[in-house]
Amino acid sequence: MNAERFVAAEPYRWPFDGSLAPSNTALVVIDMQTDFCGPGGYVDTMGYDLSLTRAPIEPIRRLLAAMRERGYLVIHTREGHRPDLSDLPANKRWRSRQIGAGIGDPGPCGRILVRGEPGWQIIPELAPLPGEPVIDKPGKGSFCATDLELLLHIRGIRNLVLTGITTDVCVHTTMREANDRGFECLILSDCTGATDAGNHQAALKMVTMQGGVFGAVSDSRALIEALA
Repeated sequence: MNAERFVAAEPYRWPFDGSLAPSNTALVVIDMQTDFCGPGGYVDTMGYDLSLTRAPIEPIRRLLAAMRERGYLVIHTREGHRPDLSDLPANKRWRSRQIGAGIGDPGPCGRILVRGEPGWQIIPELAPLPGEPVIDKPGKGSFCATDLELLLHIRGIRNLVLTGITTDVCVHTTMREANDRGFECLILSDCTGATDAGNHQAALKMVTMQGGVFGAVSDSRALIEALA
């Protein structure tokens, strides 16, 4: 029987039962794409401060190295739509055009948030290794219209370490989806980022309410220490 292993986190030590191992835990890196954290991408075109969504890059890079070395499953996600936009809701496209970054429209990095375009690609610093699953999703949550849940169940994964961007949108939606499906979730404060610093902090605080309503909050240093 494996010894208990916990990560220092708020509002409780994670995972709740101390069962943390490569056989049951995966690192999920959400939407670290040029469109969200690179020059000329979707977020940049909307006029937001790229330094906020680029802040998690180095902490994620260090965490990736640590978890890969120890044999943990790493899963990447990409948000994007089919080239014919058949999976793009009309209201989503309308909203994006109101802020000057129409999904599917030409941009500095190709058509915005369209699969196969340069802006849709995961940034080179955090590129998936051969064999690491990449989940292509049309929306904010990583479970909606994807095979992520099936992949996790087949591999016996029950603990999810959530990283990426943005904290308040795609990461938080994924965490909520995962929590409702019974997964034990940890979100890392330094490995996530948002287009607004206040939203980032608020999203983290929401997780800690009601004794950890969606899971727990920690940082990459605490997790790496727990894995040692």
